[in-house]
Amino acid sequence: MSLSFLDAISCGFGAIVMLLVLSKIGEPVALESAREDLEARVLALQEELFEIRGETTILERQLVGKRRQESIEEENIARLRADLSKLPGEHAATRELSEVQDILEGRMLAAQQKLTEEMKRLQRQAAAPPPRDATVGGVPVDSEYIIFIIDTSGSMTGNAWPLVIRKMTETLAIYPKVKGIQVMSDQGQYMFSSYAGKWIPDTPGRRKAILNRLRSWRVVSNSSPVEGITRAIRTFGVSKKKVSLYVFGDEFTGDSIQEVLDTVDKLNHRDRNGNPRVRIHAVGFPVVFTAFGASQTTGIRFATLMRALCERNGGTFVALNSIRP
Repeated sequence: MSLSFLDAISCGFGAIVMLLVLSKIGEPVALESAREDLEARVLALQEELFEIRGETTILERQLVGKRRQESIEEENIARLRADLSKLPGEHAATRELSEVQDILEGRMLAAQQKLTEEMKRLQRQAAAPPPRDATVGGVPVDSEYIIFIIDTSGSMTGNAWPLVIRKMTETLAIYPKVKGIQVMSDQGQYMFSSYAGKWIPDTPGRRKAILNRLRSWRVVSNSSPVEGITRAIRTFGVSKKKVSLYVFGDEFTGDSIQEVLDTVDKLNHRDRNGNPRVRIHAVGFPVVFTAFGASQTTGIRFATLMRALCERNGGTFVALNSIRP
């Protein structure tokens, strides 16, 4: 019994030892395989992490753009709300203005209904265009062609230009319809070079273009209208057409008044009745008399020259007393 028991115990212990030896032999292979699987898994997770980080960066940029867009939209909404808040006031002001206009129109209509027949007749006479041989403010308006000689010096453009535009407009108004117009500087430079030596057709569009161009017209000037006058007479005074020449200026810086008068007498021929081919009118702007510290000599010489020149050539000299338009 004792030997059998020891034999059984020894066999059992040997079997256990054998199992331990066999398990140690297979363990390195299993560990190596497990490590490779873990490394592959780690690489896969790293790739997923990189992709997630890239997508996160893109989403962050998009989020910043959306926030900026949201800020712009909020500003637009605030501005629209401000504009919307103004609308009731503007609507009320418009409604009040409309009511005032309705009242004024009603009063004007009532006033028109109270006009007598004699007043209506006088209105019709005033609305009728003046006859061609009439005068306006002492200025004959029987000419078929008109020329403007305008002083474009700094004293004129800097002090009297709005008044020049107004007087130009008024002068054109007394000639409802002529056959031709021309505009030149005091040195004989044409306002529109495409019409140099030719007449500008008289149309409402041309008149508007002349006035628009006059507002910004700036050319070199020597503050003496002699060159412009003589060039205009040589170019446009040789035919039998009725021509009026208007000189707008404030100074005469030439040497001799008498020399100018003699030169114009030779150029401006007379018809069989002794009338000059070209009427010469002038408008004197008192710039040098109103400018502080300016010498008045050149202004006096301009007035002296123009008075004599207009008298000799069938025209009128108008001296303004202010440069305010």
